[in-house]
Amino acid sequence: MGIGGRRRMGVEERRRQLIGVALDLFSRRPPDEVSLDEIATAAGISRPLVYHYFPGKLGLYEAALQRAAEDLTERFDEPHEGPLGARLLRVMRRFFDFVDEHGPGFSALLRGGPAVGSAAADALIDSVRQAAYGQILAHLGVSEASPRLELVVRSWIALAESTALIWLDGRRIPRAELELQLVHDFAALAAVGAARDPETAALLRAVARDEPGDGPFAELAARLAALGAPR
Repeated sequence: MGIGGRRRMGVEERRRQLIGVALDLFSRRPPDEVSLDEIATAAGISRPLVYHYFPGKLGLYEAALQRAAEDLTERFDEPHEGPLGARLLRVMRRFFDFVDEHGPGFSALLRGGPAVGSAAADALIDSVRQAAYGQILAHLGVSEASPRLELVVRSWIALAESTALIWLDGRRIPRAELELQLVHDFAALAAVGAARDPETAALLRAVARDEPGDGPFAELAARLAALGAPR
């Protein structure tokens, strides 16, 4: 035991604690607004001691971002069973769980800024996008996408990011509605791609065959049909 009954932490345990503290602070305010002194105080150690575990705020930020990136990547991990629409909806719910938990940090990360502009941070963001892309292709049963299918999937990932950023700015639309809308957006993008690409068309037909009458894609089809119905 240390002074006053405090247990001394090992190096790795202290590093994990500092990363957790940093992530908590970054989830409440943009990283640029969080000082190393605040992180040290929240962790119950001195500022100089932080440098014993990390080379500085950027190093600690990158370590925190690594953990957040791993967490976000896991949100896209979904068993490849059942209708695709339901799978994507579960993924979107977990994605928005992450956005909700890490709002200011997520926003600052994607919008950029002095504290987040390192090459390592950019590489981590790209790794999350690439992991999400790979997961979606796996759900579609595709190992290598055609150029148009790749455009569909990558455009949808970018749309999910921008939708989350807009939602964080006031949360004016109910979260559940946006989660469902993004699943509908995927179907709409895929339909546009299918009109010009036989591979995407074949995938879309297979998805439609497996979609139940009460699934997200079926709901979109019903809504679109209602738009064309005579009034």
